Amino acid sequence: MRSEHGHSMKLVILGRDGTINRYRDDHVKSVEELQPLPGALEAVARLNHAGWHTVMATNQPGIGRGLLDMASLNAVHMRLNQLLAEKGGRLDAAFFCPHTPEESCNCRKPLPGLLIQIGERFGVALSQVHMVGASLRDLQTAQAAGCHPHLVLSDRLGSMSEEQLSAMLAQVPGARVHASLAAFAEDLIQQERRARATARGEVLTPDTSAGDLDE
Repeated sequence: MRSEHGHSMKLVILGRDGTINRYRDDHVKSVEELQPLPGALEAVARLNHAGWHTVMATNQPGIGRGLLDMASLNAVHMRLNQLLAEKGGRLDAAFFCPHTPEESCNCRKPLPGLLIQIGERFGVALSQVHMVGASLRDLQTAQAAGCHPHLVLSDRLGSMSEEQLSAMLAQVPGARVHASLAAFAEDLIQQERRARATARGEVLTPDTSAGDLDE
């Protein structure tokens, strides 16, 4: 999975419910209940076109509770990939925790188990990975795994007050907030462009101290 220069692949880990599709209190149990958020599928495609691999990490305790079975979950994820393909995007993989909170596994977010599995599968250092989610739990998962934490406000958090949001973000220093997955994709792509331009500047002027390049 590493490129010829030995750089590891560019990887974004995405939560599912509230990030890519609408969150449901009663779980997405069937293909019919999968409702992509506006612009979210296009955002994944944009990331893919800019060279980012995208992998999903989702808690699915409905499996442990018997609310949905593996066939239903696979059908939902196949449908999601089908919808993504129509926009020119794809998920490299979907990692999920099937356990209920009572089962005390190490893969249920906010524990970092799923993200550690993803890092191992793709041979990527988690410190290089961006994790985007729609809950405090997702931010805490990213923090526990050493990823860059990002929060999208497009679904369940849209109605939060500034105070509530500030209190949430105070628990995960360094977390960045985006209006939507599309806004995150735009930010990440622009940030990378700026970094590349800065790097080119350093090549031209080897004696420039890094401090002069801060924006």
